[in-house]
Amino acid sequence: MSQPVQPPNQPQQSYGQPVDGNPYAGGPGQPAAPTGNPYGQQPPAPTGNPFAGQQPGQGAPFGGGAPFTPAPPARNNVLLGVAVALGAAIVAGILYGVIAGSIEREVGYAAVGVGFLVGFAASKVGGSNPAVIAASAVFSIGAVYVGQLVGISMILADVAQIPFSEVVGDHFDAVTKAWSQEADFMTYLFLGLGAVAAVGGAKKAG
Repeated sequence: MSQPVQPPNQPQQSYGQPVDGNPYAGGPGQPAAPTGNPYGQQPPAPTGNPFAGQQPGQGAPFGGGAPFTPAPPARNNVLLGVAVALGAAIVAGILYGVIAGSIEREVGYAAVGVGFLVGFAASKVGGSNPAVIAASAVFSIGAVYVGQLVGISMILADVAQIPFSEVVGDHFDAVTKAWSQEADFMTYLFLGLGAVAAVGGAKKAG
């Protein structure tokens, strides 16, 4: 009996046997399995800062812009400005009196300096409020007046050879009487210069 003849051009198996679980391995003419990243280079992994990739000058996320910087507080505290004017007038008046008593005469520039200092300090704290400016002018007149009394007290203490504190504490009426007797045009002019300088100092600071 003859053997059966195999049909010609028997179709070949198009896929080889799986190799190590890969059904695509060993197949002739088949593309290699993808081994790289099909989507190209990926961005680096996050490092903990979600905004590290922003360029300098970019605004904050969510359209917030640059961080808000609070505006400096407004200088409009009238009461504090008046208080500063009073304190500056006391200090400046005493200094003015010491200078006048040391040289035994008044100096116009010193009176102007007293007023300017009072007005400038008050307006720096209280702003350009008219009440602050007015208080500065009034307190400057008082400061120059106190300075004149201090100067007279120093002169009387030196003449009478008694302590300055005794003149002020026990003979203050004699000091005011001496001021009234010695007051002249220049005395009142210095008082006015102090007030004018205070207004100028307040406007300069404001």
